This record gives sequence, structure tokens and C-alpha cells, in this order.
Amino acid sequence: MSTTLPPASAALLPPGPRGEPLLGNLRALRKDPLTFLPAQVREYGDVVRMRVGPVSVTLLAHPDAIRHVLQDHARNYDKQTRGFAVIRELLGQGLLTSEGDFWLRQRRLAQPAFHRQRLAGFARTMVDATADLAAALEARIASGQPFDVAEDLTHLTLRIAGLTLFGTDVSNESRAVGEALGRVQTFANARLTQLIQLPRALPLPSHRRFERDAATLDRVVRTIIERRHREGAEHHDLLQMLMEARDEDTGERMSDTQLRDEVMTLLLAGHETTASALAWTVVLLSRHPEVRRSLEAELARELAGRNPTVEDLPRLALTRRVVDESLRLYPPAWIFSRNAIQDDVVCGFRIPRGSYVLLVPWVTHRHPRLWEAPEKFDPDRFLPEHERERPRFTFFPFGGGPRQCIGNQFAMMELVLVLATLLQRVRLDLAPGHDLAPAPAITLRPRPGVWVTATQA
Repeated sequence: MSTTLPPASAALLPPGPRGEPLLGNLRALRKDPLTFLPAQVREYGDVVRMRVGPVSVTLLAHPDAIRHVLQDHARNYDKQTRGFAVIRELLGQGLLTSEGDFWLRQRRLAQPAFHRQRLAGFARTMVDATADLAAALEARIASGQPFDVAEDLTHLTLRIAGLTLFGTDVSNESRAVGEALGRVQTFANARLTQLIQLPRALPLPSHRRFERDAATLDRVVRTIIERRHREGAEHHDLLQMLMEARDEDTGERMSDTQLRDEVMTLLLAGHETTASALAWTVVLLSRHPEVRRSLEAELARELAGRNPTVEDLPRLALTRRVVDESLRLYPPAWIFSRNAIQDDVVCGFRIPRGSYVLLVPWVTHRHPRLWEAPEKFDPDRFLPEHERERPRFTFFPFGGGPRQCIGNQFAMMELVLVLATLLQRVRLDLAPGHDLAPAPAITLRPRPGVWVTATQA
């Protein structure tokens, strides 16, 4: 799949489904994207051209194509897409959504907070917060009543994000944040799949509900910033670094609006994706008790009942592979979009200027030509000898290239430490009669939650 090809004008457009007049493939994408997108790859190959209303969209499923867009030719692909426009309505110009020199400056300001040495200092906070949750779950064992552990995990990851990044415990806001964020995701997904996006200024019930939910989230974030302004004490966290950073050219500090956008992005995007990954891992372990028994044996052998520390991470190899395999099957960031700035050629096909490309971990992570038995839950596919055999972008739950998620190492450490702390103390089994399915919105949440019963591990 060479990318040394004739000029873009000489290349053919990719094949793909015809779709309906005016709508193109919008209706199928809106109805069931998790089924529709893999089906197109099976029928047309690894580069598929579709039409979503008036917009040309190319789905890229092969790791060579994904590397081309995210890494080798990343400068030709920006985030000026409809999807990111919807996300900006909530997150503003934070690290996830900003572009160009502004993004680069913000990334350089935030990067030191995510260095390995700094991350190690967060481990104790992650473990202590999880131990509190484990105690709460142990207290539910006697009742035998099912509960939604996805909600508990969302509260946990929000608490961890607040404490580690911003020095603030937002536990008392976790329910309001979780409910508001769930509705915002539903609104954003509906807005993304509208043929014509109606102006937000129109006083529609859905628009008013979004404004209320966005105001709830904004209030939480601005309270964090205002509290820090009032305290005036020295802190050693990401918020303090962002507040003290100065522009190299002007000497100016970030405005409160810039701070708000960065805090909103890191607090909401960071905790939501991690909670989703933890919830799906609970689901998979319950459905595969043989893997769970092996995981519990590793925890007993390496930890002997004590809480894990950052020094234990290299020894929790199976726990890490379980996390990776969960991220493969249920990637929280299940789809990425980019806009082609100039004409390009990818894997022999023309990508016209101004068209979108879709990079879909859900598709590539389950690609039958890239993964053996792709629907099977098999953590051993992440053993080192197997990982060496796969191209780099066969697995990309955190994106890749210069715009790779800044918090990827933070998230992986948190996922392993939370599981190691929690699963030593409680065993979580899916409650009978509670069906669940992946709900593709901005993230891939389990719907309608993950209802489990708890027993002593």
C-alpha cells in the first residue's frame, strides 16, 4: 500500500455505496454506524467514499492510511469538520479542538503536567479514591441488589481528574455532571447527523436543554478556576501551570476564557473516556470468567492484598493486556474525523480538498484482515511477540501523530491502578436480564448502563 503515487488529479476516487438522493448515506450512518461502517469496508475495501448529505466523506480502515493522515501528512488534515464544530460548542478552543500555533502553544504549556515523573505522583490519589469506591461497593454486597457500576465509575474518574489535575474534589457535582454530559452527548450526536444544522439561537426545546446542561458544566469548571484565584496558595498541578504560563512573545497569561476551555476539555473529555473504558472492562471480565480468574491470580501474586503503587505497574502485565483488549473492542473515542486542506492521494485513491476523512478505531480494531478472530476477547493478543507483528496504527485508541491524546499515559496508568485496586476486593457480575449495547455518540458508552451485583473477591 505505497503512498508514492501519481498527482492527485490522476488518481481515481474510492469506491463506495451510492446512498439516497440528497441524503446520501446519512440515514444508514444515523441508524447504526457500528454496523454500517464495517459492512462498507467488507464490501468495498479499506478506502471507501461515502456521501453524508452534501459532504464527501472517505472512510480509511487500513493502518497505512491512518498513519498517512495522523502522522506522515498530518499538516494536510485539520479538525475543521462538522464533528469538531459540534464539540467546540461545549469545549471551546481547548487542546482537543484548537488548531495551528495556538494549539501548539497550549500543548507545550500542558505537556509538563503529563511527564512520567509527574504522573507517578498522581498514582496515590488514584488508588485512594478507588479504595473509597471499593469500600462503598463492599457495603452493597449483603443486599445482593443490582446497581449501575458505570455510574459509580463515572463518579470515580471525575473525582480523580479533579484531584490530580486541578487540586479540587468535585465529587459532590458528579451526578449533575454525569447527567448533563450524557444529555449533551445525545444532543451533539443528533446535531452531527442533521442534514441541515439549525442555528443554536432558535428557541427549540433541544437547544434550550443543551444550554442548561452546558451551563451546568460551565459552572463546575469556572468554580474550580475562581476557587484557585481566591486561594492564592502555591500548588503543583496542571491548573497552576496553566495559570502561571506566559506567552513567549507577548508575556501575557492565559485569559479566564482560555483557562475555562482547557479545564473543560481535560476534566470532561478525560474522565468520560476513562469511565467508559472501565465500564466495558467490567462487562468483558464478567462475560469471560476464565480471564477474570487469571487476572485475580496475578493481583494476588503480585500485590498480596495490598493496594498497588506505580512501582507495581510493570508487574501487572495481564491487567495491562486486559485494558488494551478492552480498548480494542470498545474504544471510547470510537471515531475521528479530519478535513483535507489540499488534494491528496491515500493508498492509491484521491482525497479531494475540502472533503472529510473518517478514521474509525471501531472498524480497524475489528478488521478481520488485521486481527485473528477479531470479535473474540483475547488479552494475549497484546503479548509483546504479537504486538511486534502488527503495524503501528492497527491499534490507535488514543489517536496518533502530533495530535495524539496528551493524557494517554495518564489514562493507561489510571485504568490499570483502578482495576488492580477494585478487583482485589469485589467481584462484579452482570445482573441477569439487563441487556446492554454500545451507544455511539461522542464516546462509546454502554447503554443503558452496566448493571451488576457484587460479591467478595
